[in-house]
Amino acid sequence: MNKKVFLLVMVGLCTGGSLDAAEISANTTLASDYRFRGISQGDRSMAIQGGFDIETESGFYAGVWASNVTFSGAAIETDLYVGYGGAINETLSYDVGYMYYAYPEDDASPDLDYQELYASLSFSDATLGLAVSNDYFAETGTFWYLYADYGMDVVDNLNVNFHVAMNIFENNARFAEFIVPADGSAGNGYLDYSVSLTTEQLGAEWGLSFVGTDLKKQECFAGTKLCENTVVLSVSKSF
Repeated sequence: MNKKVFLLVMVGLCTGGSLDAAEISANTTLASDYRFRGISQGDRSMAIQGGFDIETESGFYAGVWASNVTFSGAAIETDLYVGYGGAINETLSYDVGYMYYAYPEDDASPDLDYQELYASLSFSDATLGLAVSNDYFAETGTFWYLYADYGMDVVDNLNVNFHVAMNIFENNARFAEFIVPADGSAGNGYLDYSVSLTTEQLGAEWGLSFVGTDLKKQECFAGTKLCENTVVLSVSKSF
């Protein structure tokens, strides 16, 4: 699948049935940092993000989401996704789909764009998920993302979510190409984790997250602070 196919799927969701059977929504977020899989995508600076989604009653959905980043010549990341989700019973549900990560830049080398297939299974408040890329960010080869999430209400209108994940590259050399460790060591992956609190106030969702990885400073992009533990503040609004 590519971006042209994604656009055809979007059109199909809108025209395959009546628009009354599809829900169209939008979202926007302002965050103190954009952390993706534990690593800052904006040099630990403010992020402005937003997207649109189309979801049908049958469970098919598609959407687009974007955020500012600092490593792309176009200074933006655009994610395109399509998928299908549903409930098996009252406590068990699933989600499967495809996502394309685009970093518009005319002459980027290596190419930053990549694609993933993803799937997750949720039981009550817990989720286990997997994403697989045949050629990950910046042409770094086969990549697996295994994660577990658990969310619960602390009190009324205050939710806590726990997240832990394994980022696994095909081999040590591929991971070294991705992370560029200052001391020459790399391994073949890393852990990312977070603990987040969210609440609904004044018509928006407010978030406070502790986000981090198990990467040492010398292992993170030649000694940067992009992988260090941090606190992220965010406010989101859905329409």
